[in-house]
Amino acid sequence: MPLTASETCLSQAGGMGYGPAMSNTPPPGDRIAKVLARAGIASRREAERMIEAGRVAVNGKVIDSPALNVTGKDKIVVDGKPVSEPEPSRLWLYHKPTGLVTTTKDEKGRATIFDELPEGMPRVMSVGRLDLNSEGLLLLTNDGGIKRKLELPSTGWLRKYRVRVNGRPKEEDFAPLRKGLVIDGERFQPMTVSLDRQQGANAWLTIGLREGKNREIRRAMEDIGFTVNRLLRVSYGPFQLGDLKPGQVEEVRRRVMRDQLGLDGGAKPEGTAKRTTRPQRKRPAIGKKPRK
Repeated sequence: MPLTASETCLSQAGGMGYGPAMSNTPPPGDRIAKVLARAGIASRREAERMIEAGRVAVNGKVIDSPALNVTGKDKIVVDGKPVSEPEPSRLWLYHKPTGLVTTTKDEKGRATIFDELPEGMPRVMSVGRLDLNSEGLLLLTNDGGIKRKLELPSTGWLRKYRVRVNGRPKEEDFAPLRKGLVIDGERFQPMTVSLDRQQGANAWLTIGLREGKNREIRRAMEDIGFTVNRLLRVSYGPFQLGDLKPGQVEEVRRRVMRDQLGLDGGAKPEGTAKRTTRPQRKRPAIGKKPRK
């Protein structure tokens, strides 16, 4: 039977013991959900759901609560497969094409970004999402802690989009977006909006926001009377899409990643990067793997 949190505690030697905890001294190690996230198994929240579903065992015992610390001496198994030591944290820039969903598995059987990533890529998670018909920059990481950090509203990185709408908007039409909207009871924070040019029956805009709610830009534009017919994310905080082609992946240098994410004593993430810290690529872009 699965062990409950009250029945499991870690010994000071680092192994897992059984029976009531006898001391208020925090056990060594890290919470198991954090360890699973760090190993690239899933985000911390997803790891907690996996634990509650009985898919995780520690030292041969299935657990049902994430309220457990583990160390390198503990043997962790997920879905019958041992969890290896986590690799160093890594971050990639990916140009998501349209027609792919940002999920590991789609209930409708649609192609996902993970189906189309280049061969040789390790197991990765996406930072946030882009919907089926949206394209552009998506950050990928092998570290669930980084994923969680960048998705937190408190991180507040500015995301910029090139947006094409049908119609002939005027500057005053965007006042509600710049103020902040409430749509169906959901509050959207103020956006930055610039009208770039009119191209026939369509207009091109640049929109910046610091949140990533579901279909936020499309819903906001519909609310003021315009339909989005193309949406391309061009930056996420200091990271730029640049000339990355659809389906291509480029890795960010680890030093730049540490600096921008505030890791190992680096600077706190900023909304925009200084010129001297512009993210650099570690190697040439990897092309899309051929379809079978």
